Amino acid sequence: MPRAGRPGPAVPAGPPKAGVRIRGGAAIVPKDQDETGAKTTVGEIRISAKAASFTESVIREMTRVAMQHGAINLAQGFPDFPCPPELKDAAKRAIDADVNQYAITWGAQRFREAIAANFERFYGVAVDPNRQICVTCGSTEAMIAAALAIVDPGDEVVVFEPFYENYGPDAILSGAVPRYVTLHEPDWTFDEAELAAAFNERTRAIIVNTPNNPTGKVFTRAELTFIAGLCQKWDVICFTDEIYEHMVYDGREHIPPMTVPGLEDRSVTINAMSKTYSVTGWRIGWTIASPELTDGIRKVHDFLTVGAAAPLQEAGVVALNFPDEYFKALREEYLERRDLMIGILEEAGFKVYKPYGAYYIMTDVAAFGWDGDDVEIAKRLTADPGVATVPGSSFYSRPELGRTKLRFAFCKKLETLQAAAERLATIRG
Repeated sequence: MPRAGRPGPAVPAGPPKAGVRIRGGAAIVPKDQDETGAKTTVGEIRISAKAASFTESVIREMTRVAMQHGAINLAQGFPDFPCPPELKDAAKRAIDADVNQYAITWGAQRFREAIAANFERFYGVAVDPNRQICVTCGSTEAMIAAALAIVDPGDEVVVFEPFYENYGPDAILSGAVPRYVTLHEPDWTFDEAELAAAFNERTRAIIVNTPNNPTGKVFTRAELTFIAGLCQKWDVICFTDEIYEHMVYDGREHIPPMTVPGLEDRSVTINAMSKTYSVTGWRIGWTIASPELTDGIRKVHDFLTVGAAAPLQEAGVVALNFPDEYFKALREEYLERRDLMIGILEEAGFKVYKPYGAYYIMTDVAAFGWDGDDVEIAKRLTADPGVATVPGSSFYSRPELGRTKLRFAFCKKLETLQAAAERLATIRG
């Protein structure tokens, strides 16, 4: 500002027009604008720096490649068998009963009550359906809604790798900086010192996926207790993706981090109907968290998607009340598929990392001596012999860590896996 008693330079009357800068009392019109501030030339059209910092989903891309070649799709994790008929009947009844308008934004009352009852039934922890649950459009929305509600730009989020490919972009879209900690094969364990070193005063959250995609790792109580100690020390929130909770094998136990001392009020449990009930296209998920965290998640969810499909939430009530026999049979049927797929892959010459949860198998192909990296190999296998898989580098922040790895999904009919076996048998010559 001019000092008192000294007149400043003359300026045009009124505020400057958009894009017009003032220098020395004279209006300077940029070369690409007219006097009204309108653009006279077209600049480069670009996307945001956030969107430019990551690629499209490699998993979904491999499904498109599989369709181009008529390949057996063992890339994307969706079943090729029908969901329970009771769910389809329940959804149809809800539609016929005109449950076709918005449900309450954070979930229909009956569905939230069913989620709370189901969690207490399996894990012995009471959940308030009115204050601790937010129903979302799948677990994918649940994770990004939680991140946007709890993480601020500049915060850091600890992510185990190999990771489900959404987690890195979720952190970036929320403005956070991902800090990666490696799970080391063959058992996919983490080094406690390495994990501890990833935490600091900027750490806001850690993402724990158990049972894990892509490795099949099931985090132990001791591991979760160690994580809880770090979260308490640094005041960190634990985002837990538990969508494969009922797919655990060989005596392993799924332990929700929320049930571990120290994580009760600093966990966001993320789950969905997609995997347990074979309805990946329904996009019905939820979060369970403390009332304080849930308040934030509900607000973000409201402005992201408004709400999940109302008639499908009614069907969800039926699903969550299935008898224990359903979940036991689910586990046994996936165990049969896992063991079959392990045999198929080993017979074909793949090095197999045995999974103890979820429905994926990580493999190593270095012994084949094939030319090219994992992406090229995955695309070649999709074309010939016609089996689609996912290149391992898509699960790592440093692609070199996955250059010899491929992930196979076994959530398919037994006859589909047998057909894949016949094709994979040809790669050994």
